[in-house]
Amino acid sequence: MKNLKDYLGLWGVLSVALLLICIISWSDGFSLFGIALKPAPIAERLTREPERSDVGASVALKQIAVCPVEKKMTSDTASHRILIFGDSMLEGLNRRLGAYATENGHTLNSVIWYSSTTKTWAECDTLRHFLRRFKPTYVFVSLGGNELFIRGIIESRDRYVKKILKDLGDIPYVWIGPPNWKEDTGINELIASNVPAGRFFVSNGMKFDRQKDGAHPTYESAAVWFDSIARWMPLHADHPIRMRRPSSSAPGRPATVMALKPPTD
Repeated sequence: MKNLKDYLGLWGVLSVALLLICIISWSDGFSLFGIALKPAPIAERLTREPERSDVGASVALKQIAVCPVEKKMTSDTASHRILIFGDSMLEGLNRRLGAYATENGHTLNSVIWYSSTTKTWAECDTLRHFLRRFKPTYVFVSLGGNELFIRGIIESRDRYVKKILKDLGDIPYVWIGPPNWKEDTGINELIASNVPAGRFFVSNGMKFDRQKDGAHPTYESAAVWFDSIARWMPLHADHPIRMRRPSSSAPGRPATVMALKPPTD
């Protein structure tokens, strides 16, 4: 059996060869016995910056997608026929939106269906009727306030939210989330899972002064609520329209206000 001394010569030759390879790798190249030697790519591979296809870069891109940077969108400067529809929560919003419409040259039509829900609107042709009647070019939806505490809402009412969005078709819109006064059972999650980014304004978490029922914001608080929506639109809405702040705090007057009785079911 050979001992360690028998391999010392071989290890010496290998060490010299490895040293020579490293020198060539980090050099700009040179000639040896008339032969041009070019640097090996080892040093480049060890010291290069990670490419975008690397795992680290992929993770960074995913993080950027999850946390998008605010970007001011170019607002549509046209005068619009605006329709706002939904439950009684839009009563206060209606007044302030009317002022914005007057200030910015829009026409506002409002349909308040008291005690209505996504189910109420989806199971009849009322929305389609008013879309045909007013021919809106922009829509605000205020629904969900009567569905804060329904158990299993995501499973039971998903089809109703989808039906409303199908009826809206290609009309640009903003869905204004309900002004929670208590934690909900999933209505905000349900809306967010169906409404594309830039079309859902989350009201949950805002502070409101409430009317005596403890649920509806006061008119003054609802005005601040819509001011927040108007400020949100240029930075976040996928189709912002002209929403210059009204010069007066006086409530605006929609062209029409349709008030529907509570559903019987």
